[in-house]
Amino acid sequence: MDDGVPLTDPLAHVWVPVGVPGFSGAEKARRHELLAERFGADGWRFGHYVRGAIVSPAIAILEYEASYRQFLRDRPALVQYLTVECGNVYDWAPANVFDDEYEQPHTAMNHYQDISVRRVVAELVDDPAWPSVVDTDTEVADLRDLGTGDFHRLPRARGFRGDGLLQIRGADSPGFVLNPALVPVHDPALVVNSPGSTDWYLAEGCAHLSVEAFWQMSKVIEVRYDRFLALGALRERPLEGL
Repeated sequence: MDDGVPLTDPLAHVWVPVGVPGFSGAEKARRHELLAERFGADGWRFGHYVRGAIVSPAIAILEYEASYRQFLRDRPALVQYLTVECGNVYDWAPANVFDDEYEQPHTAMNHYQDISVRRVVAELVDDPAWPSVVDTDTEVADLRDLGTGDFHRLPRARGFRGDGLLQIRGADSPGFVLNPALVPVHDPALVVNSPGSTDWYLAEGCAHLSVEAFWQMSKVIEVRYDRFLALGALRERPLEGL
């Protein structure tokens, strides 16, 4: 043993980045299955390149949330709209309001922007510099979707005292202003650029300067090096089919 690592299998403790997967969306489950089949369930993981180091998604997502924090704190009129007119926010389905954590193994697609908005507004409730953002009853209420007009029985988020349900998604959603492609990354050191990329988030908002661009373009797949070596000829294209 050396520093707790069995010398008989040291490469099982070495992780190597093998590619940048980009946006998953509805391909989330299929991608997980492919990577688990190719490398083993314990042989791969997501990482993010942040300020010169590859860190876990749990660390990188704090930068994502910090971008929403700065964006909302710089826009009191938007905060007023959210807290007075809205009761909650969601991404791709109203049931998103029940997810409080960024780690979402149970969802068909990840959703982060709504969670970030809820967390930032809840912080403002406790900030004396924001007296207009007050604590609210988070019991279930009839919330009217501001896009479709449909009513949903859902809990209000803390600090949201309105009756509207705001979708934060594409340009056809009323919460488009909070789309992560429109929210600038809060720290220039996080900006990533790849001139050959053509993903959706680079065609709207602030392009490669956005928090969505940071999240997607900093994302890497890391693989245990022993599993990588076992690929043989597939080492040249370890993410083939992703």
